[in-house]
Amino acid sequence: MRVPVSPLNLDSGDLRIAFLSGRLAKLLGATSGSRLKATVGSRELSLWVAISEGEELSLALPRNLYEELGSPREIDVELYTGTPSVEYIRRKLAGSKLSYEEIRSIIRDLVSGLLSEAEIAAFIAAQAVVGMDVGEIVNLTKAMVETGNVIDFGEEAFDMHSVGGVPGNSKVSIVAVPIVASAGVFIPKTSSRAITSPAGTADTMEVLAPVVFTPEELKELAKRVRGFIVWGGALNLAPADDILIRVEHRLKLDPTSQMIASILSKKLSMSVRNMVIDVPIGSGAKVESLESGRKLADLFIQVTGELGIRVKCALSYGDQPVGYAVGPALEAREALETLLGRGPTSVREKAASLAGMVLELAGLAPQGGGRSVALRILESGKAYEYFKNIVEAMGGNPNVGPEDVEVGRYKAEIRAHTDGYITGVSNKVVAQIAIAAGAPVDKRAGVQLRVKKGHRVRSGDVLLEIYSSSESRLEEALKVAEALRPVTIEGMVLEVYP
Repeated sequence: MRVPVSPLNLDSGDLRIAFLSGRLAKLLGATSGSRLKATVGSRELSLWVAISEGEELSLALPRNLYEELGSPREIDVELYTGTPSVEYIRRKLAGSKLSYEEIRSIIRDLVSGLLSEAEIAAFIAAQAVVGMDVGEIVNLTKAMVETGNVIDFGEEAFDMHSVGGVPGNSKVSIVAVPIVASAGVFIPKTSSRAITSPAGTADTMEVLAPVVFTPEELKELAKRVRGFIVWGGALNLAPADDILIRVEHRLKLDPTSQMIASILSKKLSMSVRNMVIDVPIGSGAKVESLESGRKLADLFIQVTGELGIRVKCALSYGDQPVGYAVGPALEAREALETLLGRGPTSVREKAASLAGMVLELAGLAPQGGGRSVALRILESGKAYEYFKNIVEAMGGNPNVGPEDVEVGRYKAEIRAHTDGYITGVSNKVVAQIAIAAGAPVDKRAGVQLRVKKGHRVRSGDVLLEIYSSSESRLEEALKVAEALRPVTIEGMVLEVYP
């Protein structure tokens, strides 16, 4: 049935709801809580029904949903009676291999809102339990790209991406991107905000400049600078990914097939065909052994080969946080210090290594020699000067220095209770402390480490500092630190009985 539609001056967020007049609801056989399928051309949405008073045949949508459907005057509506995608998900759970058409149907219905959260959870669980082969991952990636925007910059694009799992890693791209861009390589980096970690690259970059842009604004930005770091969430790139990630985090599942499709679909949506994948390996990271890292790298290479992407994978050290800062503002400070030539060795080395691999892909450095080329660019100050251009083009203050970046006003210290050597810094616990302090929502919250593995300490030395904008959040973070002990000192007594 085709009916007139009007917008309401409200944003429903993730809630997909339609307000039907009583007469329209009666004609459709709908009651409050029924599901409705709304169609405009090729666009479809699944909507929950709310019934309002009125005898006219009318339907009203929150403005965000109205605009998602293209701001139409009329829409076609019918009661939702199910979709074949649910049967495809059942088949995957039973161990079947899905075709491209079946995977595309699932992704299209997911983006349209035709699948419930339980059905989406079943699709994720099927990937975690049954898995997907290379062909299915390729098809999943393609389907995710096709359901969103694709931005074509009209030239060859390069990028780098980490599979994550190590706190402090968000600052690495902020150092590496200007190294690459200052060499003349186009690197339009889209990055994510943190959901379960203390900082995503977009969170850290946002401390220094705005990161939200439209596709049209990005194209204009690309005319001014050869690289940038922006948030991908505002660009409608592979929108299925954002929906799947929300459910994944509730389930605490991160299937390998979905992770690979998530990364590659976002990059293909930015027309990136050349990239470096960083796979941190270590205790508490997503990948805990070299053998597992090699298997993941091999899978990436097989999938990208089918998709026409040139890729190099870096198996990097991830047994403790990268650098000493964890949390958006603290990491922004450390990134600036590194660009200025006085940052931690681990940040400088990792950024130069990844940037060097991109330069090798671009033909601007010999194979195996990219790190040296990247280090020369960094040490010359050329990368810092180019980063200032990037910040200015993105609308930030190009002259901001590390000392200008504000951190939380409330601070606490964790001190050593004995003499000894540091034998461990826990990725997971450091991340938990920073999150308890308020990161990443509170960009000024986080952890500043003062020691790493191998350092000698004396009783009373500061091991780490915790920052927060909230006194109560700081107290919570202190409780986490005292209970879980993020830093291990050789010879430290853990328990005494009786």
